Amino acid sequence: MAGATTPDGQITEAQNTTEKRKGMAMLHKAKTLTGYKLDSLDGEIGRVEEFYFDDKHWVVRYLVADSGNWLTGRHVLLSPYALGAVNTATHHLTVDLSRKQIEGSPALDRHVPVSRQYEESYYGYYGWPMYWGGPYIWGSYPHIARDRQEWKNRAIAERSWDPHLRSTSDVAHYGIEAKNGAIGHVEDFVIDDETWAIRYLVVDTRNWWPGKRVLIAPQWIERVGWSESKVFIHLSREAIKQSPEFTEESALTRDYEDALHRHYDRSGYWTHEAAARAQFR
Repeated sequence: MAGATTPDGQITEAQNTTEKRKGMAMLHKAKTLTGYKLDSLDGEIGRVEEFYFDDKHWVVRYLVADSGNWLTGRHVLLSPYALGAVNTATHHLTVDLSRKQIEGSPALDRHVPVSRQYEESYYGYYGWPMYWGGPYIWGSYPHIARDRQEWKNRAIAERSWDPHLRSTSDVAHYGIEAKNGAIGHVEDFVIDDETWAIRYLVVDTRNWWPGKRVLIAPQWIERVGWSESKVFIHLSREAIKQSPEFTEESALTRDYEDALHRHYDRSGYWTHEAAARAQFR
């Protein structure tokens, strides 16, 4: 594939263009996106601080912005509905909202969890369809639908579910338990910039095999012990040890993903999502 990787394992702009031409999203590490500048319709509004994801679909529901001195003392939450292009060359992320819109959105104290009541108020303010209102990862949609006419034409397909949001900063230190013992800890997350799904957990196994990092897909997780701060995976330590290594130089290409899924004899998320989109149409 044309282009080279950056030191932190990102695909360069040349590769990005190639991937986009194939209709594929870019994959980014959460820690790489942390600190990116956020550009609203009328000026910069801060920087990326962390992400909140739900523990059902493992999809980012909010980007948390550090607004500096602009909105002191407030959590600024940005739904992926408002997020645009990720520019890895300039470390910017576009936001399709004005500063006035963001300032007028429901306020959330930094020390208060995001409640269902707050989310209903937040989504009602912006007029977006609620992500918990259907069978797909974005409620009634297998993708982020931004066409308001489409929202009107699409009926909710099943009863809503109760979301529980988790912070990438909090979960980034959870231990990883294979079916025959501890294997390492969560170091980072790999996020898809089209659907904002968490595609992989980056697992640091250096306590067992010095320096080695591997990727684990959320679909391979058996359960998460939130009170124990542990992620349980129904895979053997040996299988994880023999999986394709993820290094700082690794490019998150489809070839790499194919090799990873073949190793575990699992089908890729892209096949399931393509089927969902075909059914949706």
